[in-house]
Amino acid sequence: MALKPLDELEVRQLVTEWYKDLDVHAPLVDLVAKVSVQGLEMRFPEATLNTVAEFGGWYEGVIRTFFDEVHALRELEITIPEGGNRADIKLVVYWEASRWNPPAAHSERLLIDAYQTWVVERSETSGLPVVKTYIVDELRPLEGSVAL
Repeated sequence: MALKPLDELEVRQLVTEWYKDLDVHAPLVDLVAKVSVQGLEMRFPEATLNTVAEFGGWYEGVIRTFFDEVHALRELEITIPEGGNRADIKLVVYWEASRWNPPAAHSERLLIDAYQTWVVERSETSGLPVVKTYIVDELRPLEGSVAL
């Protein structure tokens, strides 16, 4: 059965929901539903992940490290090649978060622009758009940020 082509509105919704989920530290199951189970590639400065299980371990670590998070899209460019079987995305997201490194007396605040490249495809299982490739191309700390 042929999958319905992706459209820009549903891809934009996936990106928006992704960052809302990160801000509220949504349950892992909510984010896992938004990633591809086959051919997944996620590259972060600290790790490259290729399975849903690896993503789950990474996410559980992140939500135990960072808090008071805010993600705000600064730029979002979605290109859907002819046929609509994937969407290529370039985005810049502003990320603000606190982190506490025990036994420090105070938490630290991160203020960063994250430049990313994504590939989104439609899940054969759910029929919804999912992230197949998620690459953090660059992290640019902003004035007032501590080092990541």
